[in-house]
Amino acid sequence: MSDQIALVKKYAPNADEDVIQAMASTYRLALSNRDAATVSASDPAELETVRKNFLEKKLGLTESPEVLDKAINDVLATMKDGSANPRLAVYYLLAEKFGKLDVFTK
Repeated sequence: MSDQIALVKKYAPNADEDVIQAMASTYRLALSNRDAATVSASDPAELETVRKNFLEKKLGLTESPEVLDKAINDVLATMKDGSANPRLAVYYLLAEKFGKLDVFTK
């Protein structure tokens, strides 16, 4: 778990560790698969999955696809450091951006 916390804190130094643990528990199956544990910024189908399954379904966001896609692209741009985009960090940053971290503390 400390590896997951470190990955998120690389991009969100003040991240709430309880939220990270709750997110890791929610997505443990995806995180256990090496391919699924990262978000491919160059794969349109992957980005659509993040929008539909995470932003719309999990977080309950109703903004337009364009707004949600821009948020995904903004988050991925902040993570552009040459390494993979850890799914947990992407999800944390998106939830934080939309003020939805409380979805994982209920």
